[in-house]
Amino acid sequence: MAATTESDSVLTGRRFGAYELHEIIGAGGMGEVYRATDSRLHRSVAIKVLPKAWRLDADRVARLDREAQLLAALNHPNIATIHGFEDADGMRGLVLELVEGPTIAAHLEGAPRPSPKRSHGPARSRRG
Repeated sequence: MAATTESDSVLTGRRFGAYELHEIIGAGGMGEVYRATDSRLHRSVAIKVLPKAWRLDADRVARLDREAQLLAALNHPNIATIHGFEDADGMRGLVLELVEGPTIAAHLEGAPRPSPKRSHGPARSRRG
């Protein structure tokens, strides 16, 4: 993720509202995801926070808001449930269901890849 700096990943051990951030478990185009503990409900959650470089970017903040609204509207066993949206300690973030297991990338790494089909020229119609 281009906008993330090494110092952004040092949120481990910090509090984010009522949540204790334990370890970074992922990063992508819209933020970093941490394993965390909800101190009020005593459960493990995932917290997705915007990188420091984007916390004041109105477009990025609006995208995070839209993501929260979209996730709140969905209910599917293959989509993590959103538990809340937090704006605390100078950070914005989504509080999500923590889904244990391999990442999609790890799953795809072990999956067989389709072999490329060989083409012998343009496709021809069988109708003549």
